[in-house]
Amino acid sequence: MIKWIALVLIILFLSLQAKLWVGDGSLAEVNQLGKAVEAQQHENKLIKERNDSLAAEVKDLKQGLEAVEERARSELGMIKNKNETFYQIVEDKAAK
Repeated sequence: MIKWIALVLIILFLSLQAKLWVGDGSLAEVNQLGKAVEAQQHENKLIKERNDSLAAEVKDLKQGLEAVEERARSELGMIKNKNETFYQIVEDKAAK
């Protein structure tokens, strides 16, 4: 009788160990999910920083004309009035 109880306990112990190491919610799966969470948190941080930067830029564009003027000058090559002269310096790529 004691042999049967010991055998049942050993089988129960081995089945629990198997679930711990290879089943759903196993240590390997928990470790893998932990790494995935860390990677997602890092990506979220980068996206949040980008969003904050864009929000600040939108705020600048909405509040004042200085940001709009700066963009028009730098990206579009526009000038403010007739007395201004626009000079565009083009670097020779071969000289680099």
